[in-house]
Amino acid sequence: MGDLVPGKPWTYLPHTSRLYFRKSQLPVGEKFQTKTKLALEMLRQVDAESQAPVLAAFDGAYANTAVVRPCLNPPPEQRRIEVVTRPRVDARLYHPLVAEAKSSTGGRPRKWGRRMAAPKHHQKWDASWQRGRGFIYGRMRKFRYKRVLCQWAVSGPDHLVHAYVFEVQGYKKPWFTISTALKMSPSQVVAVVAARYRQEDGFRDHKQRLRMEERRAWTKEPILRTFQVQMIALTLLRLMQFHLDEVWGEETWWHRPEWNRRKNHPSVLDLRRLFWHHRERFSKFLVRLEEFAKPPQARFLPRRPIARAA
Repeated sequence: MGDLVPGKPWTYLPHTSRLYFRKSQLPVGEKFQTKTKLALEMLRQVDAESQAPVLAAFDGAYANTAVVRPCLNPPPEQRRIEVVTRPRVDARLYHPLVAEAKSSTGGRPRKWGRRMAAPKHHQKWDASWQRGRGFIYGRMRKFRYKRVLCQWAVSGPDHLVHAYVFEVQGYKKPWFTISTALKMSPSQVVAVVAARYRQEDGFRDHKQRLRMEERRAWTKEPILRTFQVQMIALTLLRLMQFHLDEVWGEETWWHRPEWNRRKNHPSVLDLRRLFWHHRERFSKFLVRLEEFAKPPQARFLPRRPIARAA
């Protein structure tokens, strides 16, 4: 899990992870937890550490009641976590419940409104197409969308959500999206949906750029140590990128390769190349660091303020 930093393009900064085992492969002494429980645990940890409210953007695999409902119904003294995700194409959607007079024959009150068409049958929605623009996959793109206010079976009858269908310029298939953050504009929602794939780029950088996939024989402690170091290293590389852009200017310390002249922003690979170019200086610095002798400690008489400070 990581932060998605808004920008052109958005940037992924990793900050936490959990070790998952299949139940059939669980080592002795380990407690089994599903991926959805681990995801919810990480979201709660992020929300506790963050000063700003959290907007959770994740794939449709986590768009289920085990993750979404606890986010929208937080325990006491915890904040609600808004969600932007991809629903199933046959997701159960309902019109907002209309207050009705109590039936004289009794019975339980209704919780759900009338059933409405699933996202894959969005032609039947009582909504017209509208147009917009947003920063999507590296450039400004035009899109058109349908939006309906509805109830979603996953989030429960007590919460209204916005169901979207986006048709984005350059893409053949529509994007189905659910957003519980009702104040977000369509341009903001579609930008978050596109930015979520920066997480996939981050996983690629872990595996290919930082050599995670080169290890084949794993045990628990090397996994935990290696991932902690790699998440810190990836974040530091991105912060170095921001610093170089600010001091030297954009497109000054990296070059477009011959095979990709349309490239318009640096990558982790460019940072690796930059550090590799100065590897001799790093080697000399490390040698000098190893030879650096610890300076002698001054002797102070006890029970004096300067001694306590030392």
